[in-house]
Amino acid sequence: VRVIGELATAQVEALFRLAGNDGPRLKNLANGIDARKVTPDHETKSVSSETTLDVDLSLFDDLEPVLWRLCEKTSKRLKAQELAGRTITLKLKTAEFHSITRAVRLPEPTQLAGRLFAAGRDLLRRECTGARVRLVGIGASDLHPPGDADHGDLADVATPRLKAMEGALDALRARFGDAAIGKGLSLRAPQRPGSTSRKPAAAEDPDA
Repeated sequence: VRVIGELATAQVEALFRLAGNDGPRLKNLANGIDARKVTPDHETKSVSSETTLDVDLSLFDDLEPVLWRLCEKTSKRLKAQELAGRTITLKLKTAEFHSITRAVRLPEPTQLAGRLFAAGRDLLRRECTGARVRLVGIGASDLHPPGDADHGDLADVATPRLKAMEGALDALRARFGDAAIGKGLSLRAPQRPGSTSRKPAAAEDPDA
């Protein structure tokens, strides 16, 4: 027996002599018969977005709008998957291909772009020390059901307001499209100092 076709049509007795108890099982597999349980979906461990820049950036003011757009994208994915994350991770890759990851744990899980951004922004600011950055990513892990997320407390009355505001914006985008409304920060153009053009252009976010 040299190919799958021969295995599929071989006599069980001959296969048993060749491979013992594995013979009949291999014949079944060759014919597409497999009694093992199929698990098509794996448990999601994290939800993230990242982008490779077409211009290396080093200034915080230039990287900040990139981070915001990624936070919006990650927030949208969390909501679509009915998940919320408590650990927020910033990922950077420098022009020299040095990878940097920094994480922070929130008091409660979140789905909100604003909370993802607030956490990621603090992490990003600490890493903007002059190195040129070619890739930026933001992700949420330690995942929970959305019912556990964004309640706030007596010391945090801003989160419920942010949740209501983002809910209203999500409704507008669902009706009129993602471009219907946005944050002015996302439109900020990079400054020239601290940026280095690179070709080819950016490869945006392969559904990280």
